[in-house]
Amino acid sequence: MKQLNFFIELTRLKKPIGFMLLFWPCAWGLTLAYDFSNNLNNYFFYLTLFFLGSVLMRSAGCIVNDILDKEFDKKVFRTKNRPIASGKVSVMLGLIYAIFLCLFALLVLLNFNTFTIILALGSMPLAFSYPLMKRYTYWPQLFLGITFNYGLILGWVCINDQVNLIPIILYIGAIFWTLGFDTIYGYQDLKDDEIIGIKSTSIQFKKNPKLFLIICYLTFMISLLLVGFFMKFNTVFYFVILIPIIHLFFYQIYNFNYKDPKNCLKIFKTNNLFGAIVLFNILMGKV
Repeated sequence: MKQLNFFIELTRLKKPIGFMLLFWPCAWGLTLAYDFSNNLNNYFFYLTLFFLGSVLMRSAGCIVNDILDKEFDKKVFRTKNRPIASGKVSVMLGLIYAIFLCLFALLVLLNFNTFTIILALGSMPLAFSYPLMKRYTYWPQLFLGITFNYGLILGWVCINDQVNLIPIILYIGAIFWTLGFDTIYGYQDLKDDEIIGIKSTSIQFKKNPKLFLIICYLTFMISLLLVGFFMKFNTVFYFVILIPIIHLFFYQIYNFNYKDPKNCLKIFKTNNLFGAIVLFNILMGKV
Protein backbone atom coordinates (compact mmCIF):
# COMPACT_ATOMS: atom_id res chain seq x y z
CA MET A 1 0.00 0.00 0.00
CA LYS A 2 2.90 2.30 0.73
CA GLN A 3 4.35 1.73 -2.75
CA LEU A 4 0.90 2.21 -4.28
CA ASN A 5 0.62 5.58 -2.55
CA PHE A 6 4.06 6.53 -3.84
CA PHE A 7 2.98 5.51 -7.36
CA ILE A 8 -0.18 7.63 -7.14
CA GLU A 9 1.86 10.56 -5.86
CA LEU A 10 4.51 10.07 -8.54
CA THR A 11 1.97 10.00 -11.39
CA ARG A 12 -0.16 12.86 -9.93
CA LEU A 13 -3.31 10.75 -10.21
CA LYS A 14 -4.81 12.75 -7.35
CA LYS A 15 -4.32 15.90 -9.43
CA PRO A 16 -6.48 15.28 -12.52
CA ILE A 17 -5.92 18.78 -13.93
CA GLY A 18 -2.75 17.52 -15.67
CA PHE A 19 -4.29 14.73 -17.70
CA MET A 20 -7.51 16.70 -18.30
CA LEU A 21 -5.53 19.51 -19.95
CA LEU A 22 -4.03 16.82 -22.19
CA PHE A 23 -7.45 15.29 -22.87
CA TRP A 24 -9.44 18.40 -23.86
CA PRO A 25 -7.57 19.13 -27.12
CA CYS A 26 -8.07 15.46 -28.12
CA ALA A 27 -11.79 15.86 -27.49
CA TRP A 28 -11.88 19.12 -29.49
CA GLY A 29 -10.20 17.54 -32.53
CA LEU A 30 -12.40 14.45 -32.38
CA THR A 31 -15.59 16.52 -32.05
CA LEU A 32 -14.62 18.82 -34.91
CA ALA A 33 -14.12 15.85 -37.22
CA TYR A 34 -16.95 13.58 -36.14
CA ASP A 35 -20.15 13.29 -38.17
CA PHE A 36 -22.86 13.17 -35.50
CA SER A 37 -25.41 11.83 -37.96
CA ASN A 38 -23.57 8.52 -37.59
CA ASN A 39 -23.59 6.11 -34.66
CA LEU A 40 -22.66 7.95 -31.45
CA ASN A 41 -21.14 4.78 -29.97
CA ASN A 42 -18.00 5.29 -32.06
CA TYR A 43 -17.66 8.87 -30.81
CA PHE A 44 -17.78 7.81 -27.16
CA PHE A 45 -15.48 4.87 -27.87
CA TYR A 46 -12.80 7.19 -29.27
CA LEU A 47 -13.42 9.70 -26.49
CA THR A 48 -12.77 6.97 -23.93
CA LEU A 49 -9.59 5.88 -25.70
CA PHE A 50 -8.29 9.45 -25.71
CA PHE A 51 -9.10 9.82 -22.02
CA LEU A 52 -7.24 6.62 -21.14
CA GLY A 53 -4.32 7.64 -23.34
CA SER A 54 -4.18 11.06 -21.69
CA VAL A 55 -4.07 9.56 -18.20
CA LEU A 56 -1.40 7.01 -19.12
CA MET A 57 0.87 9.37 -21.07
CA ARG A 58 0.53 12.21 -18.56
CA SER A 59 1.44 9.78 -15.77
CA ALA A 60 4.48 8.53 -17.68
CA GLY A 61 5.45 12.11 -18.51
CA CYS A 62 5.31 13.09 -14.84
CA ILE A 63 7.71 10.28 -13.95
CA VAL A 64 10.18 11.21 -16.70
CA ASN A 65 9.90 14.87 -15.68
CA ASP A 66 10.67 14.01 -12.03
CA ILE A 67 13.66 11.88 -13.02
CA LEU A 68 15.16 14.60 -15.22
CA ASP A 69 14.37 17.37 -12.71
CA LYS A 70 15.40 15.43 -9.61
CA GLU A 71 18.15 17.86 -8.56
CA PHE A 72 16.06 20.96 -9.37
CA ASP A 73 13.04 19.62 -7.46
CA LYS A 74 15.12 19.23 -4.31
CA LYS A 75 15.73 22.99 -4.30
CA VAL A 76 12.14 24.13 -4.87
CA PHE A 77 9.83 24.34 -1.86
CA ARG A 78 6.74 23.10 -3.77
CA THR A 79 8.48 20.05 -5.28
CA LYS A 80 11.12 18.99 -2.78
CA ASN A 81 8.92 16.22 -1.32
CA ARG A 82 8.13 14.54 -4.66
CA PRO A 83 8.86 10.78 -4.44
CA ILE A 84 11.99 10.75 -6.62
CA ALA A 85 13.42 14.06 -5.38
CA SER A 86 12.96 12.96 -1.75
CA GLY A 87 14.35 9.45 -2.37
CA LYS A 88 11.08 7.62 -1.59
CA VAL A 89 11.13 6.09 -5.08
CA SER A 90 14.35 5.19 -6.92
CA VAL A 91 15.11 6.37 -10.45
CA MET A 92 15.20 2.75 -11.65
CA LEU A 93 11.76 1.98 -10.22
CA GLY A 94 10.46 5.20 -11.72
CA LEU A 95 11.74 4.14 -15.14
CA ILE A 96 10.06 0.73 -14.80
CA TYR A 97 6.77 2.44 -13.97
CA ALA A 98 7.13 4.77 -16.96
CA ILE A 99 7.84 1.89 -19.35
CA PHE A 100 4.78 -0.05 -18.19
CA LEU A 101 2.58 3.03 -18.54
CA CYS A 102 3.86 3.58 -22.08
CA LEU A 103 3.16 -0.05 -22.97
CA PHE A 104 -0.42 0.27 -21.77
CA ALA A 105 -0.72 3.53 -23.74
CA LEU A 106 0.49 1.66 -26.83
CA LEU A 107 -2.30 -0.90 -26.37
CA VAL A 108 -4.78 1.98 -26.36
CA LEU A 109 -3.16 3.54 -29.43
CA LEU A 110 -3.43 0.34 -31.47
CA ASN A 111 -7.21 0.81 -31.58
CA PHE A 112 -6.80 3.75 -33.97
CA ASN A 113 -6.12 3.87 -37.71
CA THR A 114 -2.57 3.58 -39.06
CA PHE A 115 -2.08 7.29 -39.73
CA THR A 116 -3.08 8.17 -36.16
CA ILE A 117 -0.67 5.57 -34.78
CA ILE A 118 2.22 6.91 -36.88
CA LEU A 119 1.55 10.52 -35.87
CA ALA A 120 1.22 9.59 -32.19
CA LEU A 121 4.50 7.66 -32.17
CA GLY A 122 6.15 10.62 -33.88
CA SER A 123 5.23 12.83 -30.93
CA MET A 124 7.11 10.71 -28.36
CA PRO A 125 10.39 12.65 -28.61
CA LEU A 126 8.46 15.86 -27.88
CA ALA A 127 6.69 14.34 -24.90
CA PHE A 128 9.86 13.23 -23.15
CA SER A 129 12.23 16.06 -24.10
CA TYR A 130 10.02 18.87 -22.77
CA PRO A 131 11.48 18.80 -19.21
CA LEU A 132 14.94 19.59 -20.63
CA MET A 133 13.82 22.81 -22.34
CA LYS A 134 13.72 24.89 -19.16
CA ARG A 135 17.50 24.53 -18.99
CA TYR A 136 18.14 26.17 -22.36
CA THR A 137 15.29 28.53 -23.25
CA TYR A 138 12.84 30.94 -21.66
CA TRP A 139 10.13 29.29 -23.77
CA PRO A 140 9.65 25.78 -22.30
CA GLN A 141 5.92 26.52 -22.19
CA LEU A 142 5.97 26.74 -25.99
CA PHE A 143 7.32 23.18 -26.20
CA LEU A 144 4.70 22.10 -23.67
CA GLY A 145 1.99 23.65 -25.84
CA ILE A 146 3.26 21.86 -28.95
CA THR A 147 3.27 18.56 -27.05
CA PHE A 148 0.11 18.89 -24.94
CA ASN A 149 -2.12 19.92 -27.84
CA TYR A 150 -0.84 17.32 -30.30
CA GLY A 151 -3.86 15.22 -29.43
CA LEU A 152 -6.03 17.74 -31.25
CA ILE A 153 -4.48 16.63 -34.53
CA LEU A 154 -4.83 12.96 -33.50
CA GLY A 155 -8.50 13.48 -32.70
CA TRP A 156 -9.06 14.87 -36.17
CA VAL A 157 -7.09 12.25 -38.13
CA CYS A 158 -8.59 9.28 -36.30
CA ILE A 159 -11.85 10.21 -38.07
CA ASN A 160 -10.70 11.83 -41.32
CA ASP A 161 -7.42 9.94 -41.85
CA GLN A 162 -5.84 13.15 -43.16
CA VAL A 163 -4.81 16.60 -41.96
CA ASN A 164 -6.11 19.87 -43.36
CA LEU A 165 -6.07 23.55 -42.38
CA ILE A 166 -8.92 23.44 -39.84
CA PRO A 167 -7.27 21.35 -37.07
CA ILE A 168 -3.95 23.11 -37.66
CA ILE A 169 -5.56 26.51 -37.00
CA LEU A 170 -7.03 25.36 -33.71
CA TYR A 171 -3.81 23.51 -32.83
CA ILE A 172 -1.80 26.72 -33.18
CA GLY A 173 -4.38 28.58 -31.10
CA ALA A 174 -4.31 25.87 -28.43
CA ILE A 175 -0.53 26.19 -28.18
CA PHE A 176 -1.05 29.82 -27.18
CA TRP A 177 -3.71 28.75 -24.68
CA THR A 178 -1.14 26.44 -23.06
CA LEU A 179 1.46 29.22 -23.17
CA GLY A 180 -0.95 31.33 -21.14
CA PHE A 181 -2.07 28.88 -18.50
CA ASP A 182 1.37 27.34 -17.95
CA THR A 183 2.88 30.80 -17.55
CA ILE A 184 0.33 31.39 -14.79
CA TYR A 185 1.31 28.04 -13.25
CA GLY A 186 5.00 28.95 -13.40
CA TYR A 187 4.57 32.01 -11.18
CA GLN A 188 4.14 29.68 -8.19
CA ASP A 189 7.88 28.91 -8.30
CA LEU A 190 9.17 32.22 -9.65
CA LYS A 191 11.58 33.02 -6.81
CA ASP A 192 13.00 29.50 -6.54
CA ASP A 193 13.35 29.19 -10.33
CA GLU A 194 15.30 32.44 -10.57
CA ILE A 195 17.67 31.32 -7.81
CA ILE A 196 18.46 27.90 -9.32
CA GLY A 197 18.61 29.13 -12.91
CA ILE A 198 15.48 27.56 -14.45
CA LYS A 199 14.06 29.49 -17.41
CA SER A 200 10.38 30.09 -18.20
CA THR A 201 7.97 32.56 -19.78
CA SER A 202 6.91 33.40 -16.22
CA ILE A 203 10.38 34.89 -15.68
CA GLN A 204 10.65 36.32 -19.20
CA PHE A 205 7.41 38.31 -18.87
CA LYS A 206 7.35 39.02 -15.14
CA LYS A 207 7.32 42.80 -15.74
CA ASN A 208 4.01 42.67 -17.61
CA PRO A 209 2.45 39.20 -17.32
CA LYS A 210 -1.12 40.27 -18.04
CA LEU A 211 -0.20 41.74 -21.42
CA PHE A 212 1.43 38.44 -22.38
CA LEU A 213 -1.66 36.53 -21.23
CA ILE A 214 -3.93 38.81 -23.25
CA ILE A 215 -1.89 38.12 -26.40
CA CYS A 216 -1.94 34.36 -25.79
CA TYR A 217 -5.63 34.08 -25.01
CA LEU A 218 -6.65 36.48 -27.78
CA THR A 219 -4.74 34.32 -30.27
CA PHE A 220 -6.61 31.24 -29.09
CA MET A 221 -10.02 32.92 -29.36
CA ILE A 222 -9.24 34.15 -32.88
CA SER A 223 -8.26 30.61 -33.90
CA LEU A 224 -11.53 29.25 -32.47
CA LEU A 225 -13.54 31.84 -34.39
CA LEU A 226 -11.68 31.00 -37.60
CA VAL A 227 -12.43 27.32 -37.12
CA GLY A 228 -16.10 28.15 -36.62
CA PHE A 229 -16.06 30.13 -39.88
CA PHE A 230 -14.31 27.42 -41.93
CA MET A 231 -16.50 24.68 -40.43
CA LYS A 232 -19.60 26.76 -41.24
CA PHE A 233 -20.85 26.51 -37.66
CA ASN A 234 -24.37 27.76 -36.95
CA THR A 235 -25.12 31.12 -35.32
CA VAL A 236 -25.52 29.52 -31.87
CA PHE A 237 -21.74 29.01 -31.84
CA TYR A 238 -21.11 32.78 -32.08
CA PHE A 239 -23.42 33.52 -29.15
CA VAL A 240 -22.06 30.73 -26.96
CA ILE A 241 -18.47 31.81 -27.68
CA LEU A 242 -19.03 34.70 -25.28
CA ILE A 243 -18.68 32.18 -22.43
CA PRO A 244 -14.99 31.29 -23.03
CA ILE A 245 -14.22 34.97 -23.76
CA ILE A 246 -15.69 35.99 -20.41
CA HIS A 247 -13.87 33.16 -18.66
CA LEU A 248 -10.44 34.01 -20.10
CA PHE A 249 -10.48 37.80 -20.00
CA PHE A 250 -12.92 38.73 -17.25
CA TYR A 251 -12.16 35.91 -14.85
CA GLN A 252 -8.67 34.54 -15.41
CA ILE A 253 -6.74 37.66 -16.43
CA TYR A 254 -8.71 40.14 -14.30
CA ASN A 255 -8.31 38.06 -11.12
CA PHE A 256 -4.74 36.91 -11.78
CA ASN A 257 -2.17 38.01 -9.19
CA TYR A 258 1.30 36.71 -10.08
CA LYS A 259 2.62 37.58 -6.60
CA ASP A 260 0.25 35.13 -4.89
CA PRO A 261 1.12 31.44 -5.51
CA LYS A 262 -2.29 30.24 -4.26
CA ASN A 263 -4.02 32.61 -6.67
CA CYS A 264 -1.84 31.33 -9.54
CA LEU A 265 -2.78 27.71 -8.82
CA LYS A 266 -6.46 28.58 -8.51
CA ILE A 267 -6.52 30.45 -11.84
CA PHE A 268 -4.51 27.70 -13.53
CA LYS A 269 -6.95 24.99 -12.40
CA THR A 270 -9.93 26.81 -13.94
CA ASN A 271 -8.54 25.88 -17.36
CA ASN A 272 -10.04 22.43 -16.85
CA LEU A 273 -13.47 24.09 -16.88
CA PHE A 274 -12.37 26.16 -19.87
CA GLY A 275 -11.53 23.00 -21.82
CA ALA A 276 -15.06 21.72 -21.19
CA ILE A 277 -16.53 25.08 -22.23
CA VAL A 278 -14.69 25.00 -25.58
CA LEU A 279 -15.92 21.44 -26.19
CA PHE A 280 -19.46 22.63 -25.48
CA ASN A 281 -18.91 25.50 -27.94
CA ILE A 282 -17.84 23.12 -30.69
CA LEU A 283 -20.79 20.82 -30.04
CA MET A 284 -23.21 23.76 -30.19
CA GLY A 285 -21.70 24.86 -33.47
CA LYS A 286 -22.32 21.44 -34.99
CA VAL A 287 -25.89 20.98 -33.75
